[in-house]
Amino acid sequence: MFKNQPKGLIAAALANMGERFGFYIMMAILTLFISAKFGLNETTAGYIYSGFYASIYLLALVGGIIADKTQNYKGTILMGLIIMSIGYLIIAIPTPTPVPNLPLYLTLTCFGLLVIAFGNGLFKGNLQALVGQMYDNAQYASKRESGFQIFYMFINIGGFFAPWIAIGVRNWWLKVNGFDYNAKLPELCHEYINTGGQMSGEGLANLTTYANHAYLDGRQVTDLASFCDSYIDVFSRGFHYAFIAAIFMMIISLIIYVANKSKFPDPAKKAAETATKASAEEIKMDAQEIKQRIYALFAVFGVVIFFWVSFHQNGYSLTYFARDYVNLDIINIDLGFTTIKGAEIFQCVNPFFVVTLTPIIMWFFGWLDKKGKNISTPMKIALGMGIAAIAYLFLMFFSLALPSKAELSHMRADEIEQILVTPWVMVGLYFILTVAELFISPLGLAFVSKVAPPHMQGLMQGFWLAATAVGNSLLFVGGLLYTSMPMWITWGVFVIACGGSMLVMLSMVKWLERVTR
Repeated sequence: MFKNQPKGLIAAALANMGERFGFYIMMAILTLFISAKFGLNETTAGYIYSGFYASIYLLALVGGIIADKTQNYKGTILMGLIIMSIGYLIIAIPTPTPVPNLPLYLTLTCFGLLVIAFGNGLFKGNLQALVGQMYDNAQYASKRESGFQIFYMFINIGGFFAPWIAIGVRNWWLKVNGFDYNAKLPELCHEYINTGGQMSGEGLANLTTYANHAYLDGRQVTDLASFCDSYIDVFSRGFHYAFIAAIFMMIISLIIYVANKSKFPDPAKKAAETATKASAEEIKMDAQEIKQRIYALFAVFGVVIFFWVSFHQNGYSLTYFARDYVNLDIINIDLGFTTIKGAEIFQCVNPFFVVTLTPIIMWFFGWLDKKGKNISTPMKIALGMGIAAIAYLFLMFFSLALPSKAELSHMRADEIEQILVTPWVMVGLYFILTVAELFISPLGLAFVSKVAPPHMQGLMQGFWLAATAVGNSLLFVGGLLYTSMPMWITWGVFVIACGGSMLVMLSMVKWLERVTR
């Protein structure tokens, strides 16, 4: 798998592991943290989540422009690592819950998220462009696609451990303060506080039931108001401490990057040394060919928007689905000092499958090549969109008999227990979604690296991430559907989005294959 790959590939991937660790910390806990910390509903939390993930990828376009203009790729990447660490520090500092001033503390959190997004923008696209340049050497050109698959596999190792550590830290802090984890309590506690203790019906009954099982020593709650204040404060503070783990991993990535910086190619140096030659190549690549390449790239960008708006529901509506509709009691790993239990745990499934499935998919593509049945990158992306549609069709099937979110809020705790689905549904969903991801994301990066005009590498990598930003800016749609529509319709919308995108991509495959040549 590693044969004939450039030496700097693994070092670049390891340097990116800290970013992936922080990314999956956020993917696992951001929406649940916002809801628990500020008492915001799923829809409002979704706007912040959408804005944050859109800005991560949109600012990658800015980072690409900065690196291309300054020709200081390595320095830009280094600065991105430092700025991301500062952003995580801002949101890791514990603040009181319930918050005494909602606008102030919510603004502070959003500012921290913006700092992370800006640092990520300087780092992510430019590191990918640097990896792409490793394959401009004729010695490695034929290994470009497999190289990006290896790169993608390694950077997801950090993503696998992130949810475990986030859950472990949060549940450790709950245990230190004598509480057991209950995913449904923060929402009910905030409702009780916001209504001034005037909750009624099933909500109050469920809060009382859950609260009386929340103390590890078995004590009964005598003052619900005091309990609610205490529980959500401890719960939220545990999330703050989880973000500290992201800072630690960012420092490790920083050390790895600095130690291997001299081994990476220098796009600025190469551009200076080959300026005359590059100009000659661009003369041969006439204006029409450059336009065709750019049109092809933007066509693919437009299609993958619908994949990202569907895929990145994993940190939003799919996380809320796991919290509300999945039997989390089945997943309860007692480590003594903490327990691994929570809806966030499913965020480790995707990076686990990325790491384990990548060698299998690479072998499969290699086997097809040997048989003379090579599948082009555009065709693989089209197939990936179809596989994503199958993933949501799978979840849609298991949601047919589930009540809507609105109906769920009027059900008793014992009734809710009866309709919860097995965690294996989420594992199966993420397995299929990961296969789709491996057909789209690393191969899309390789496609951009190969097709982009020589003088627009950083910019086009930025546009790839900007397309992801557009998809992420629409993530809130998942929350709107989740809170207002039957569950099966919510997932059916994503089936249509991914399936329709597959058909559009298939209609363009022949043209894209010509441009790729």
